[in-house]
Parts: sequence; C-alpha cells; structure tokens
Amino acid sequence: MEPAVTSAAGAAARFAPGVCARLVVKIGSSLLVDGAGAVRRDWLAGVVADIAARRAAGQEVVVVSSGAIALGARRLKLDKGGRASLEDAQAAAAVGQVALSAVWEALLSEAGLTMAQVLLTLGDLEDRRRYLNVSATLDRLLALGAVPVLNENDTVATSEIRFGDNDRLAARAAQAAGAGGVLLLSDVDGLYTAHPGRDPMAKLVPEVLKLTPVIEAMASADSGSGLGSGGMAAKLAAAKIAGAAGIHLAIADGRVAHPLQHFADTGRGTVFVAGEGSRARKAWLAGRLTVHGTLTLDAGAVAALQRGKSLLAAGVTAVEGRFARGDVVALAGPDGVIGRGLAGYDAGDAAMIRGLRNEAQAAVLGYAPRAALVHADHLVLL
Repeated sequence: MEPAVTSAAGAAARFAPGVCARLVVKIGSSLLVDGAGAVRRDWLAGVVADIAARRAAGQEVVVVSSGAIALGARRLKLDKGGRASLEDAQAAAAVGQVALSAVWEALLSEAGLTMAQVLLTLGDLEDRRRYLNVSATLDRLLALGAVPVLNENDTVATSEIRFGDNDRLAARAAQAAGAGGVLLLSDVDGLYTAHPGRDPMAKLVPEVLKLTPVIEAMASADSGSGLGSGGMAAKLAAAKIAGAAGIHLAIADGRVAHPLQHFADTGRGTVFVAGEGSRARKAWLAGRLTVHGTLTLDAGAVAALQRGKSLLAAGVTAVEGRFARGDVVALAGPDGVIGRGLAGYDAGDAAMIRGLRNEAQAAVLGYAPRAALVHADHLVLL
C-alpha cells in the first residue's frame, strides 16, 4: 500500500519561512561539481539567491555541502574522483575543502551574507558533550546572521569514525541546530516505487507518513553520477534520524535552476512527515550511528519497554561489547534491535547481573544495585 498523500504544495509548505524557522539544505557532489571536476558556479549562485531570499523572509538556513573530495581530486589529478582509497579521499578533501569554502564565501558575500565554515566528524555529534558544543556554536552563528556551511571533515575521518554520506550528517546537524526541516537536494526528484530509469511504471511518492518496510524496500543505493557517496537508502536513514527529533525531511530535485524556489513553487519531491518527536536527549540517542555494545532482551522485557518501563537486569539474556557506565548501547529483542539507551553499569557488572532480580544483585556485585540496567529516561525505542 502506498503512503497517504495530501498535496504536493501542502507538503512543501512545511519548509516555508514562517512555518520552518530553521532549515538545513544539503547539496550533493553531483549537483555542485560537474563531470570535469569544476564547480557549477552559475547553478550555485542560484542556490545562494534562494538562500538570501529565505533569509530575507526570516528563515535561518544551514547548508551541508558536499564536493570537497571531487574538487580536490581534480586538482590533484586523482583517479575515481579521489575515492580510490581512504588516503586519496583524505588528500583530496584537504585540497578541495579550501576551494569549496572559497566558492561559498565569494557567492554568499556577493549576496550580502556571511559564510561560516564548520567541519565535523562523526564523534562531534555522537559524543553528547561535543554534540552540545556544536549545537551552541550553530545557534550563535545563526543568531549573528551567518550562514553555516557544514561538511564532514574527510581529511581526518577514517572508515571507523565517519558518516560516509552527507544525508545523515544533514539530519544530525538539523537535530543539533534545532531545525524544523531538512531539504536534501539531489540528482533525483524524490523516492519512487521502483527505479525510474529501469521501470517505466515507477511512480513518485509525494509524501511518506511512516517509514514502513514497504517504503524502505523502495530505496536504491544506486547513484548515477559516480561523484557522491550516498544513495536513496542513505536518504531514508536520514529521514529516520530527522523524524526521531520531530524534523520533517524532503528529497527534491536539485538539477533545476533555483532549486529551493522550484520546490516551494511546485512541491515536487518526497516529504517524510515527522511526528511529535522525542525530547532532546532521546532524539540524540535515536539519531546515533554508533553504539558501544548490545543488551539482548527477552520478550517480557521488550513488552515492558514498550509500556514505558525501565530495563531491568532480570530481562537481559546476553551482554555484548565493551562499554562503561553512561555509554550508549543497543537494545535487541528476539526480532532484532528495538532501541538504544545509556548503560547504568559497566559491561562486566552488567554481564554478572543479567537475568537476576534486583534482590539477588547485591551479593553478586558487592554493592547496592541501581534501580535499572537502563533507566526509562535514558532509552529510546526505534
């Protein structure tokens, strides 16, 4: 069954100034950089004009801009767009980020706007304290009238500590910035029921109210440009992260001139409608991409969590990983991962008391047990 649909214009209106006070706009490499590895400056000037118009209308805009690796690869004459190896990508990013920043600064300045460059690694948004620092910095920059231009710091990021695509980075940045919407400008104009280039019966899905298995099955990791690192699967992952924080997300066609205005005028694209969203800490937990371990729960514990209860050690059947008290762990039921939470114990102590009721835990631990292995205030169901 296809998702319920209102109207294209109504869906796009959720991202309009006056409704969405802060908007995150993500631009993919295939849009910003042409096949020869040069910036599509005229197209980007149109994007900047759109941003300036939205700023004038009272909307604060954060940009997540890809393109550094593609630009650097051209200057360094690297094969495969600079993605032949991690070392090539890091070198290309070091050179290309300078060029990318210079273009953004020049165009924003011509439009009367001040650019602020913010380079992030996965750890900056996965660690709670660093996440709050990023949030405070973005809030201050926007209050001062700047346009933050974000990108993953690919020069220092490794395969173990990187987002890997700017779609999920945009969703996490939107959480940190307190944005109301995320607009992913792409080389496709939305989510289709099938691959539009292969199936003539494929239909655009204008609005998604819930990320069901049927919707997720429509995602394709294919990218025709060869420049980007994401795909439709990454965009759906971004929609899930944004939705957990009550942030609407849209995929829209970036190949047109003035793409932000085009989306506002036509509404063409796919809008993932967010619900109410979790409190700040729980939204941060839901959006995390890494965990330090896994607690496996029995069916009774899963049912208790679904009723809003804390996780007790008696309902835990297995403890995996190396984690300290306060680290983020995955919560897995019989059918797979159902949530994340902050561990109330180190991995060693958690393993000793798994399956034990509270009154039996003190003798094993050698100290008075805590009320829960993961408190309800410190966990979120996915």
